[in-house]
Amino acid sequence: MTAPAGAKVLSAEQQKVFELIEGTKKHVFVTGRAGTGKSTLLNHLAWNTDKQLVISAPTGVAALNVGGQTIHSLFRLPIGVIADHDIEQNAEVRKLLNTIDTLVIDEVSMVNADLMDAIDRSLRQARQRPLEAFGGVQIVLFGDPYQLAPVPGDADERAYFADHYASMWFFDAKVWQEAQLNIVELTEIHRQRDDDFKFMLNAVRHGMVTKEIADVLNGAGARTPPHDGTITLATRNDSVNRINAEALKRLKGAVKTARAEVSGDFGGRNFPADESLELKAGARVMFLRNDSEQRWVNGTVGTVTKIAGSVWVEVDGTVHEVEPVSWEKYKYSYSATSKELKKDVVGEFTQFPLRLAWAVTIHKSQGKTYDSAIVDLGARVFSSGQTYVALSRLTSLEGLYLTRPLRPADMIVDGAVQRFMRRA
Repeated sequence: MTAPAGAKVLSAEQQKVFELIEGTKKHVFVTGRAGTGKSTLLNHLAWNTDKQLVISAPTGVAALNVGGQTIHSLFRLPIGVIADHDIEQNAEVRKLLNTIDTLVIDEVSMVNADLMDAIDRSLRQARQRPLEAFGGVQIVLFGDPYQLAPVPGDADERAYFADHYASMWFFDAKVWQEAQLNIVELTEIHRQRDDDFKFMLNAVRHGMVTKEIADVLNGAGARTPPHDGTITLATRNDSVNRINAEALKRLKGAVKTARAEVSGDFGGRNFPADESLELKAGARVMFLRNDSEQRWVNGTVGTVTKIAGSVWVEVDGTVHEVEPVSWEKYKYSYSATSKELKKDVVGEFTQFPLRLAWAVTIHKSQGKTYDSAIVDLGARVFSSGQTYVALSRLTSLEGLYLTRPLRPADMIVDGAVQRFMRRA
């Protein structure tokens, strides 16, 4: 299978990790700071492995981004705490799970310990290997616990985790008491070039920001932001929607609406782009997909110049014609004839790969790169890693604008993450 056009060449560090995964059956957790190329490595693994490999992720959008299937859909697991309840498996699921050599889980930091243990039990049960962790399947995890945390459930679920686990995090699952997880931290940063800025971001990541570092960040961020449509990264959806709606309204001309085409089993409202995309000439937009001809990447920001069938977007002085693209929803199945895994398209979502980009939530900025951004942390930061995710989207300190100074309370780092990552 040939890799798609525009596939990146691995660095020596990434190549070494690829060889560890491909050449052994070890369970591997690939982590690293923002911009170290975790996605590049995962993409390379997907296209170049000789193993029967299945890619999964905890959410629908994360699964779409890596051409995989959600964990709950793949394993047919119920939503919520599974605990020690029986796991029901039909013949189709058992056959599928028996075919896997390597299971990849992307954005694993959003997977809780109970779900990790349910994956282990499902594989042991389906493969009839009750004494072997994950039924003998190699587990490869990608993610950064300093960026995204598992979402806590209701009070009962939180009480269950408090009684049964050291924390909610995937790394505190009981399966790791008998299976060894090899932690590999990518260290070579491809997003930022300035060593001082890298050092400051690392301090934010670990919650070790000194007064001197805070003063430098706040000094840079206190400059008046330009009025050129520089993107705002905000903590809350309502702030983002208000900023985008007000900016669109200020533009002259009528709103043009592009409605997505949804076909097959796409399920729910977990769409990778707006179902109804409202645009005008002059609108600031962000691309949501890499372009096969490398004219833009996921996260590139530009300005709409014309809407007529296609949408024309100006990026760095060049105007590109942008056409709708299709996101494909995949489902793995077992083929009795070839005795191999099949990956079938079960649904498609077709829309222009654009989103209004005067503002975006910090959560949705995950994985994106910006030369400049206004960081709006609102009244307070409400989850661990939020400040780090926002600041680490930037390529340099010169592009940072803050709506208010950073405070010590903004540097939330989960104690369980610090304990686990010391092992790395």
